[in-house]
Amino acid sequence: MLPSERVLDLFAVPADVQPLAGGQGASVRAGDLVLSPGRDPAVCAWLNPVLARLAVRLDERPARSFRDLRIAMPVPARDGEWVVDGWGASRWEPGTTSCTDVDVLVATGRLLHAELAGAVPSRPAGLARRDDRWASAEREAFEGSPAGPDLVRRLAGLRDDTPLGPDQLVHADLAGNVLLDAAGAPVVLDLAPAWRPARWAEAVTVLDAALWLGAPLARLHDWAAGPERQAMLRAALFRLLSDVDPPLDRYEAALAPVLG
Repeated sequence: MLPSERVLDLFAVPADVQPLAGGQGASVRAGDLVLSPGRDPAVCAWLNPVLARLAVRLDERPARSFRDLRIAMPVPARDGEWVVDGWGASRWEPGTTSCTDVDVLVATGRLLHAELAGAVPSRPAGLARRDDRWASAEREAFEGSPAGPDLVRRLAGLRDDTPLGPDQLVHADLAGNVLLDAAGAPVVLDLAPAWRPARWAEAVTVLDAALWLGAPLARLHDWAAGPERQAMLRAALFRLLSDVDPPLDRYEAALAPVLG
């Protein structure tokens, strides 16, 4: 699926679009923008202004180093809307490469969540209105009694009330959404918002990196006890409940240290 002439016109980009690899494989480059489908107007209406202000602030910091953080700037259409016929736009970041290093991903998440905790001190009202499958899976992972395959029931039965840390705005899909720019600084894409502990978001990142990005499965041993285990249980439930036809054997092998 390609953006229509109306979408291209309102985002003021040329009709010469180039498909991009990564993500869901549906994003395209058009001029100096990346256009992505499936954007929720209600979410983007409150989230994109936050990200745009934070992206500017990060870019304006005087000192740059490898550990600096950047955010792909969301860009509104000419009519002021953030979403046009389901398409959203962000600034094209030339000279970047995909990041698959789990240590860099974890470090990026910690920097990002520290920034988000200051930028968004209270829960945005729009989060409570989400009803997509990821939001439903997140609620079930924390508060529900999910049914399903044996693995789901076992994970749910191991949850307890160990505190995971304060809730805040987090990126619930960081792995696969980090680029490295020419200076080696991480550039965060497509923030998937959730109001949960940062430890849980980090667990999702580590699990995704182990399952799909080649990170060592041994990294899951760091999540086999205490608050880390409880965060990983909820991360695994979130993924299993939101994935379409998840590979249960693969999850089972990765989660062996957590299951005990």
